[in-house]
Amino acid sequence: MARHSGLSRSAVQRIWAANDLKPHRTRTFKLSNDPQFEAKFWDVIGLYLDPPTRAIVLCCDEKSQCQALERTQPGLPLGQGHVATRTHDYYRHGTVTLFAVLNYLNGKILAERAPRHRHQEWLKFLKTIDSSTPSEVDLHLILDNYATHKHPKVMRWLAAHPRFHLHFTPTSASWLNLVERFFRDLSQDVILSGSFGSTNELVDAIWGYLAERNLKPQRYQWRADGAAILEKIHRAREALARSQKIDKDKSETLH
Repeated sequence: MARHSGLSRSAVQRIWAANDLKPHRTRTFKLSNDPQFEAKFWDVIGLYLDPPTRAIVLCCDEKSQCQALERTQPGLPLGQGHVATRTHDYYRHGTVTLFAVLNYLNGKILAERAPRHRHQEWLKFLKTIDSSTPSEVDLHLILDNYATHKHPKVMRWLAAHPRFHLHFTPTSASWLNLVERFFRDLSQDVILSGSFGSTNELVDAIWGYLAERNLKPQRYQWRADGAAILEKIHRAREALARSQKIDKDKSETLH
C-alpha cells in the first residue's frame, strides 16, 4: 500500500490504526443461498428446542477422508515447561469414511466404517440405525443436502419405513447439524493428534475413543438464540450486497 500510494510505511500504519483497519486479518464465511433457508432453519432448531415425544432426534452425517497419517518421527509428550510436539511431515496410509449419528437427547454416538460414501453405504447405515433403535418410536434425522441422502433407492426404502422423518439443513449451513461438533472433537482428540501406520490402526483408535465416550456421553445442547442468528445473517447479506454494489459502480465508472 505504501508503494502504491506514495506514502511512507509508518504513515500507512497510522492511517490504518486511526480507522481501525486490519488488512492482515481475514475471516472465512459462507452465506446460504437456499430459498427455503428460514423454514429449514426453524425446522431444525425446533427439534433441538422442543423434541417430539416418543421420538428420537438423530444428527447424521458422514466424515469422509479421515486420513491415517504416520508421523516421520515420534513426538515429545506434554511436560513441565514445554508443549507436546509432533513432526510437520508424515507418511500417508490411506483414508477412512465414517458414518456417524449423534443421539441429541442422550449424547451417544452410533458409528460405522465404510469404504466410500455412496448411497449404498448410506442405505446400509440407515438399516443399522433402524435395527439399533426401539422399533416403537419415531426417528427424526437431521442431515445435509448431499445427493446420497436423497438417492431414489434410499427414498424408496424410507417410504417403506415411515418412522423415519428427514429434516434437511439449509445448503451451506452444516453448522446447524450438531454431529459436526462431535466430528470436530474426534479430529482434535484422535485423528490430528495421532500417528497411524495403517487405516486399521486409525479405526481402532476411533473405536476406542467412541467406546470410552459412550460410557459417559457428552450431550451437545443447542443454546443459541435463533432470532439473533437470523439477524446476524441478514446484516451479513446486507453488507455483502452493499459491497457488491460498490464494486459494480467502480467497475462501471472505470469503463
